[in-house]
Amino acid sequence: MKIAKKNYERLIILLNDFLMSKNLDLKKISNIYINRGPGSFAGIRNSLSVVKAIHLVNKIDYYCFSFRDFDGEKLVKYQFIPDLCKKFKVEKNLINPIYSG
Repeated sequence: MKIAKKNYERLIILLNDFLMSKNLDLKKISNIYINRGPGSFAGIRNSLSVVKAIHLVNKIDYYCFSFRDFDGEKLVKYQFIPDLCKKFKVEKNLINPIYSG
């Protein structure tokens, strides 16, 4: 449990450091794109919690995607995610977790 808390706290620090390194202000960001998996349940849950908190406080829309959403697309890279979300009609502020059995 102690490690998970450290990782969660580290996520906030990394996000803040990234924004500062890119000279970005949350008030100037209109959309956040977050990969909903695959990954560890705790890691995805923590990431989504942070994004939902940012959404609530700053009214920034978020799009939760999986690379499976873009099946059939030949070239899928992170820089193309906003355009792919539009093309494949990924709904904003909607979370559809992927559960495996």
